Amino acid sequence: MMNEAKGNMYSFVTHTWNTVKGKCPHKCHYCYMTKWGEQKPVRFDATELKTDLEAGNIIFVGSSCDMFAKDIPDQWILDTLAHCGKFDNTYLFQSKNPARFHNMMEHMPPKVIFGTTIESDINHNEMGETPNVINRALAMMHLSNSGYKTMVTIEPIMSFNTEKLFASVKLCGPAWVNIGANTNPKAKLPEPSPEKIDELITKLKEITEVKIKPNLKRLWNQYPK
Repeated sequence: MMNEAKGNMYSFVTHTWNTVKGKCPHKCHYCYMTKWGEQKPVRFDATELKTDLEAGNIIFVGSSCDMFAKDIPDQWILDTLAHCGKFDNTYLFQSKNPARFHNMMEHMPPKVIFGTTIESDINHNEMGETPNVINRALAMMHLSNSGYKTMVTIEPIMSFNTEKLFASVKLCGPAWVNIGANTNPKAKLPEPSPEKIDELITKLKEITEVKIKPNLKRLWNQYPK
């Protein structure tokens, strides 16, 4: 089923669609899906391949589980991409394992946006079993240098070193950066001060567009009124 984007979703996304469902292999401590309790084992829902994705949409594929995590079978991804290619949409693929995008390039639909999450330059334990932050940035750099549109989401933002986080994001060559805060009340994360956030946003605006998510208001006192 294709769902209209709502709630804390990106403002540019019109719909979400998920073929890979269940407990994400990355096991991030802050995963918003845990708000609904323990997730079932990760699985491929083949019935989703009957979904009419229509046309003219911007669809976030894999919004509830990282479809490109290392333990997801290749065939699940290939079947999903093949279905995307039947419809004239723009597809957002976002992963904390963006190196795996490179293995699937020949199967990607024509119009894509590649994204990754960089919550901090520090590899906090709360990030679970995710690839090293610098490895994410380098994988995105290769995509950007090859002419693909890339974006970075700094959500949930965690304590960071300004210069190092800025450098990691800059490597990705993002068309824009989204910044948001933790929304999972069950997760207690190391979070930056308003001053640090302000410093980071000022620097990021020198190189790209910065999109502030409403949930950042909890941490950043300069949030637009």
